[in-house]
Amino acid sequence: MTLFRVTVYASSSERIDRAFFAVAEELGRRIAEQGWELVFGGGRHGLMGAVSRGARHAGGAVRGVILQQFIDKNLHCTQTAAMQSVTDMRLRKRGLDEAGDAYVALPGGLGTLEEVLEILSFKQIGLHRKPVVLLNAMGYWDPLLAVLEQGFAGGFIQDHYRGIYTVAADPAAAIEQIVGAVPWRPGAVDEQGGGSA
Repeated sequence: MTLFRVTVYASSSERIDRAFFAVAEELGRRIAEQGWELVFGGGRHGLMGAVSRGARHAGGAVRGVILQQFIDKNLHCTQTAAMQSVTDMRLRKRGLDEAGDAYVALPGGLGTLEEVLEILSFKQIGLHRKPVVLLNAMGYWDPLLAVLEQGFAGGFIQDHYRGIYTVAADPAAAIEQIVGAVPWRPGAVDEQGGGSA
């Protein structure tokens, strides 16, 4: 039986408020407790490292996709056995996208922002129908949500695309939204939502 996989986009910065780390670890733990596999960017620092620690400590399966240059610089999570090395960022993003059956965006910087907007644009044009959740810890995504609302209000984004993402205040809500969005067979990838690549 194929594991359901959740791709998490997240910051790799160690300079951010430590409260975000607790949120990331909780998300990883909750993913593992569902019997799902975590897919992440492969780094050991920042929220990226925290979400993988949370999943590993809860006995969950973890898969990383990372640039070879980051492995060469010893920035990767050495405790993640299933680590895919790629040569450029487009391949890295493709690896993260194709492996996921659902997507969660933790707070992050330019890379995280690019990743979540790209996966939303793919959903908008019908390339997938998988859940996309913005985990709005401490209101981090509020400015992005305001920009999106401005886009809807101004006609830049058609109103019927409001449903292509959901917003969760905490990890528990993020898990609930994924569960609610997928027609479940326990522990398995659904046949309609596009399985793992």
